[in-house]
Amino acid sequence: MFQPDLLKEKVVLVTGGGTGLGRAMAERFVELGARLAICSRKLDVIQETAREIAQSRQGETFAVSCDVRDPEQVAAMADAVVERYGRIDVLVNNAAANFTSPTERLSHRAVDAILGPVLHGTFYCTLEVGKRWIAAAQPGVMLNIVATYVHSGSGFVVPSAVAKSGIAALTRSLAAEWGRYGIRQVAIAPGLFPTPGAMGQLAPTAEIQAMFQAEAVKRVPLGRVGDHSELADLASYLISDRAAYINGDIITIDGGEWLYGAGEFNGLSEVPAEHWDLLTEMRKSLKPRG
Repeated sequence: MFQPDLLKEKVVLVTGGGTGLGRAMAERFVELGARLAICSRKLDVIQETAREIAQSRQGETFAVSCDVRDPEQVAAMADAVVERYGRIDVLVNNAAANFTSPTERLSHRAVDAILGPVLHGTFYCTLEVGKRWIAAAQPGVMLNIVATYVHSGSGFVVPSAVAKSGIAALTRSLAAEWGRYGIRQVAIAPGLFPTPGAMGQLAPTAEIQAMFQAEAVKRVPLGRVGDHSELADLASYLISDRAAYINGDIITIDGGEWLYGAGEFNGLSEVPAEHWDLLTEMRKSLKPRG
């Protein structure tokens, strides 16, 4: 399926595309023929990323400085991309922020530090690009990056859980409302895909990061973390014409982690085989009732 021209001539805008998963997706999009635009607050970072992608992937890449928390900057970013490429075909809402904390320790400023770029930024970009598509009668695709805890909630990252759940609701709601315009909404809920930026925000020291990752892997039935290329391939499929009938769905890619945590008895996978042998023998000795 992943032919070199899968995304040929599609203009793809990736927010937060300078590092981490955003960069991994951006690189893959270019490999598959997309004309790429990436944005971030840090212009020097995305300019360097754009230069490296253009050299290594031999594809057109455009860097735009934008703080997605500011709707005026979002509008200016969209103008710049349209001026460069003539249009936008795909919007990938990837810009994010997160940190761990007991919720009772949070101030309203700490809450806003997450809701601003994650929920408000995604909504602002969605509105800006969506309105342009509707006015021009142009179809398009919006891919939102959420998290597995949109299914379950999660302690210690409550602002992120609230923001990502809001994006999940946005994805499903606009799938129903904007589908008539030929605008598709899809989302990815990644599990454990370590990046230096995310791990640094969630765990402040290398020791804590190693402990966090080791404990997290124990909850993954497949027994490993995700590879960035796996998520990038999923994203490429979802924004391609091969996924043209997928609208409003949230695809989880986590090796089964959230399902493992949701099942009441899944923790019994830690029970040694000899204990199961003992339980089997005990059941054999029980007399049937009635």
